[in-house]
Amino acid sequence: MVLWDELAMESKILAILDVRPQVRGHHFGRPFLTPYQIAIAFKERHPEEFARIGKPLGGKGTGQRDSLAQYIGTELSRRIKNRRITGIEGRFLHRANLRSLQYEMGKKTIKSSAERSYDLSMYRRRD
Repeated sequence: MVLWDELAMESKILAILDVRPQVRGHHFGRPFLTPYQIAIAFKERHPEEFARIGKPLGGKGTGQRDSLAQYIGTELSRRIKNRRITGIEGRFLHRANLRSLQYEMGKKTIKSSAERSYDLSMYRRRD
């Protein structure tokens, strides 16, 4: 069995993506989360599964190209494309004029490693 399925990653990520807009009933619908935001929430909610996956969270300065954020983004994209996941949709955030993205995890700041090199994927739960 593939680790993604063994750890029930889809259901865990669906729960993470179960966020509502700040303005109730807004016509834009649910907000999108980046793979970094999903990975941070995953690590906080599922520390045992995070350890089992064995990848760093991600971000600039980790010294490793293969991260949990990258794994989540790649798997979601692949499974959405193959229609194995239908309850999540993906889009890109264009990098034009964007200087950096930073995320907070406790007292630690995580800076996106991509900088302006490519458009950033983002995902949300379908209603």
